[in-house]
Amino acid sequence: MKAMVLRAPRDLSLEEVACPDCSPDQVLVRVTHSALCGTDAKIYAGEIAVRYPLILGHEVVGELVEPLRAQNLEAGDRVIIDPMVSCGFCFHCRSGQSNLCPNGQLLGRDANGGFAEFVSVPRNNVFPLSAAIDSQTAPLIQVATTCLHAQRLVSIFPGESVLVMGLGVTGQLHVQLAKGRGASPVIGISRSAFKRQLARAHGADFTFENTEDAMRNISDVTNGRGVDLAIETSGQMQSFAGSVALTRVGGRILLFGINTANQGVLPFYDFYFKELSIFNARAAKPEDFTGVIDLVQRGVLQFSPLVTHVVSLADLKSGISLTNLRLDERLKVVVKH
Repeated sequence: MKAMVLRAPRDLSLEEVACPDCSPDQVLVRVTHSALCGTDAKIYAGEIAVRYPLILGHEVVGELVEPLRAQNLEAGDRVIIDPMVSCGFCFHCRSGQSNLCPNGQLLGRDANGGFAEFVSVPRNNVFPLSAAIDSQTAPLIQVATTCLHAQRLVSIFPGESVLVMGLGVTGQLHVQLAKGRGASPVIGISRSAFKRQLARAHGADFTFENTEDAMRNISDVTNGRGVDLAIETSGQMQSFAGSVALTRVGGRILLFGINTANQGVLPFYDFYFKELSIFNARAAKPEDFTGVIDLVQRGVLQFSPLVTHVVSLADLKSGISLTNLRLDERLKVVVKH
């Protein structure tokens, strides 16, 4: 089969490789569409340590090669892949925290992923897609599962105010999810006019250009209190500090963006004085896949506006370049196989 193989940082090429073997508890999927994310770009650049050679790709949609009778699926049925492979036996797996499995692997990082013609995955890691879900936008289901998992941790109640800091792909999904869960008002912050406009079209009641702009206005739209919940999606320490200022006394902060800093400046006294609750989320669970699929089928989540670029598998390098560029109108890059 053809696959994009990474043999060293930035050494990526289309190669002919053996089709993956399937053990009795695995299923073979013919990949039709996949998508790029920041993790792929960091692995490509050598910023995340992996074992070479490696096939990247963890946001993957495809068709079953053989029937999967246990799930009433036939050959050719379309599926979304859960790329988090857990052991099923450790303390975390038995405690319902399979996303925290210490023995787990992420396809495309710890094992070969989906930037190939075929990929083999555990049978329990595929979820069927209905005809109502388009294959080109379906890879975003995996992204949305991480957002849904995170929001489930903070229990948004109808009528609560929610601030989303950063309106990239996950920020846009957090806006849509918060609105769908009854949050009001939903507020977004982004330097990009394009992203602010997109957020307003899909659930945001207000958007602001930066933290300073938000501080001047959020008091007015929250009756002087600040927001009930701030969701930080950029993974930047400065944005985390801003969320402390914008959240009400007794409020909550959800750290969603991956922050790799070892130190930083925070308003620690305000953090103490406000008695803020901090949450962070990692990956997703199997139930988040069925949850997101249901939300897409009911029209709560809209993926099409978030797909701004489509490239071929052979043109994966240019897709990674797009992912690295800070383009106002670049959101999700989808790979068509």
